[in-house]
Amino acid sequence: MNILVVTGSPRKGGNTEILADAFAQAAKESGHEVTVRKLSRLKVGPCLACEYCFTHDGVCVQNDDMNEILLDVHKADMLVLASPIYWFDISAQIKCFIDRMYACAKTGFHITSAAMLLDSGSPGVYNAAQAQLKDICDYLKWENKGAFTAPGMVEKGSIYQSAALAQVRTFAENL
Repeated sequence: MNILVVTGSPRKGGNTEILADAFAQAAKESGHEVTVRKLSRLKVGPCLACEYCFTHDGVCVQNDDMNEILLDVHKADMLVLASPIYWFDISAQIKCFIDRMYACAKTGFHITSAAMLLDSGSPGVYNAAQAQLKDICDYLKWENKGAFTAPGMVEKGSIYQSAALAQVRTFAENL
């Protein structure tokens, strides 16, 4: 399976990226092809709603890193979105990525399943992100592989003491 992992934390090397890297490593060790795109290192602007993509075979008018990521989207069988939860929802960076996938709306997706890896400082703040994953999967007829959550991530590296790290590795190993 070809898996695209997109991380949406602005913090390089933080808990979200550590969680996503653990997933990616376990998936690779299980024989999957995995591409990781870290939005903290890329420029992805918000969708302009110009619909240029609808008249240009899914190519976005914006000349930023999303055009390269869209090539990965077109090859992926599974999409894994990794994000910290900021103020009860996914980060602005991952939201921009999701909105820019609109460029594929007319051409369609090869993706058949999706999951989320979420971390936060507080427990009980995942409802909006989980609802978004559910709605995306329901609308696009993708299999919802679930949202894995890691509360209590108050410091960089807190994820190493979280049971979520092992859960995410096990999930990736069993795909």
